[in-house]
Amino acid sequence: MAVAKQKATLDQKAAELFAENINMMVPYYLMASYAYYKQDDPIFSDDFFDAMAKTMLERWDDIEHMHKVYISKNDLQAGTFLGGYPTRVEGALRSLRSGRSKRT
Repeated sequence: MAVAKQKATLDQKAAELFAENINMMVPYYLMASYAYYKQDDPIFSDDFFDAMAKTMLERWDDIEHMHKVYISKNDLQAGTFLGGYPTRVEGALRSLRSGRSKRT
């Protein structure tokens, strides 16, 4: 139950961040993918991740981020990510997790 609550909290905080800056979806998509596929420890609920991928696909031309090149429209359509990760993703995810555990 506590894990589900943590994910819901992070889902909400990320949604607020994305409403302010759509470009932040790129690093969060990469971190969420890394957490799910590489660590088997998701940071977002499945529904939130799927909605994020759909929004990114719809707003693809509006999104500007240096790591956007790592993500393809095919990834977003499939709702998955099996590509390569920028080297900073693992550290950013570690930082996100440590910050989350301090606040929850």
